[in-house]
Amino acid sequence: MNQQVVLKLAVAEERHAGLLRQPCLASATTRTQQSLVSIYYDTGRLALRRAGVLLRLRKQGTSWQQMVRRQDQSAGGLTMRPEWQAPYLNHFDFAHINDVDLREWLQRDKIGGRLGAVFETNLRRTVWELDPTPNTRIQVKLDRGWIASNGRRETISEVELQLVTGSIDSLYQIALQLAQREALPPLLLSKAERGYRLFRGTLPAPVKAGDVAIDAADTPLAAFRLIGLDCLTHLQLNHDGAAHLDDPEYVHQMRVAMRRLRAALRMFRPVLPEGFAEQLVLPMRELMSALGQARDLDVLMGEIVAPVAVALPDEPRLADLAGAITNRLYAARAEIRRVLRRPAYGQFLLTASRLLQQAPFIEPPGGEADGPSLLQFADRRLRRLLGAIHRLAAAARAESPPSLHALRIAIKRLRYAIEFFDTMIPGKSGATAIKRLAALQDELGQLNDLASAGTLLMVCAGRDTQLREAVTLVGGWHGQRHAALLDDIPEKLKRVRDLTLPRLV
Repeated sequence: MNQQVVLKLAVAEERHAGLLRQPCLASATTRTQQSLVSIYYDTGRLALRRAGVLLRLRKQGTSWQQMVRRQDQSAGGLTMRPEWQAPYLNHFDFAHINDVDLREWLQRDKIGGRLGAVFETNLRRTVWELDPTPNTRIQVKLDRGWIASNGRRETISEVELQLVTGSIDSLYQIALQLAQREALPPLLLSKAERGYRLFRGTLPAPVKAGDVAIDAADTPLAAFRLIGLDCLTHLQLNHDGAAHLDDPEYVHQMRVAMRRLRAALRMFRPVLPEGFAEQLVLPMRELMSALGQARDLDVLMGEIVAPVAVALPDEPRLADLAGAITNRLYAARAEIRRVLRRPAYGQFLLTASRLLQQAPFIEPPGGEADGPSLLQFADRRLRRLLGAIHRLAAAARAESPPSLHALRIAIKRLRYAIEFFDTMIPGKSGATAIKRLAALQDELGQLNDLASAGTLLMVCAGRDTQLREAVTLVGGWHGQRHAALLDDIPEKLKRVRDLTLPRLV
């Protein structure tokens, strides 16, 4: 068995020439090229995929090599995977696999006897052998080609850094050197995952945040690591959609991922290493700004202007105003795509992943951590956030939009925190609190959108008299709804003041 440690990076096809000129590749001890044809196999019901097992034949010269791989651990583009290779002699042979359970499972008739090809890859691979320091060897592989299944085909353009000898951190050092001039964000979707999606005809879709598998026995730093990696995964899984598609939900989900990461940085601040947050917060700002501008315009168009345009279809001034907003929205989306193509974006992701793979987040086996337990820490921080909400609710006033906005932000932070620790909160009280907080956040969000829409609408209208008149129409149409939301503020504030949380310790 061979244990592979691999860091995958995405590279745009038009940036290959720039990548080939990187100084660290010029110092490689060897450089080779090869053509690789691979065929991936599974049962008709994709039993291998469901079991997390990969079976591949790869042509090497005039012979074929069989590979079985079990997906072991993947985080932020870094993958650790055990695999077994053997010559292919015109039939599958699993006798060499030293994982007894896996070997016996593959040898069952309903698995080994029902295997068929599901997808194929064909690529040109350039391999550099790097020896950056004594006792460190890394292979850098640039793959260019295609993947195909069921008459569907996608291009392959990626860089893979494989650790031969040395530390995991040395992979990130080389990756950051390569990312100085090129946008090389970590790549989460493997060729196999993309192949299965083609085989099944799975359409791309925005990805929401998942549950974070933290445990009460974890240390606060170990819990933050899991949360941080989950936020980065959430961000990266929506990257391609935001970069190439017009569905605003991709942008929204990237923004949610960044907000969750920012909330986690704030919540875990007392236990984070000195200077850790600063290394991430500054590069996050450019992306947050671009995502925020596009999201604000999406909300302005979809929730403020569009309902009025539908209600007043014969009003040309509204159509002109919608056109002006749409122009700004396209410009905002173009800015997001520019940000995602800049080297700084890949550097941010690589830096964040690298930090989370180092001490003190990775503790030695059996090491005892000082400080509070995770339950103690979570209980203390959740109550601190709840106390801030109670104070803001006491100071909030219906006639003061900034006070309501501050309360909404605090509610959002507590909601994210409860979602992080939901598995440790007794019974259904965590889910109940999340539901109540989400409803309050949504109601205050509607009020904030209406309160801030006027300024943004006037910016879009500029000095055009007709567009300014359209802004007045929009404001008048939403006036009754705005008044109703304001009238409900005292009841909302009472519900906030009544919020409680169960003790975790």
